[in-house]
Amino acid sequence: MGLLKEFREFAVKGNVIDLAVGVIIGGAFGKIVSSFVNDVVMPPLGLLIGGMDFKSLAITLKDASTNEAGEAVAAVTLNYGMFIQNVVDFTIIAFVIFLAIKGINNFNRKKEEAAAPPPPPPGPTPSEKLLEEIRDLLKK
Repeated sequence: MGLLKEFREFAVKGNVIDLAVGVIIGGAFGKIVSSFVNDVVMPPLGLLIGGMDFKSLAITLKDASTNEAGEAVAAVTLNYGMFIQNVVDFTIIAFVIFLAIKGINNFNRKKEEAAAPPPPPPGPTPSEKLLEEIRDLLKK
């Protein structure tokens, strides 16, 4: 029974809930970025390099054929174009996340600087202390 109670406490903690929300939002964000890459970035990039569509780039390792039963056997291909597409997706996602984290860190740094109290004035230097002692002796 103690294990179940510990698990419930763990699952209800804010960190686990925050993680779950982050995963859900991250999945939705991934769809947005994929659409941005596929529909906005890649068409002009493909046009610049001669109208090439990265997704269609592939090397055929074995041609399509039919087996003895008359069923079609699909071709075996090495889809390096899809790999290029996924690398571009990852690069854009990583850059956007980098910019977002950088912005959040700058905001938090400015917030901390505004909240930090001003430093106390520096204490007297050794020569000032000596002059104060001389002044106090002269007063006596």
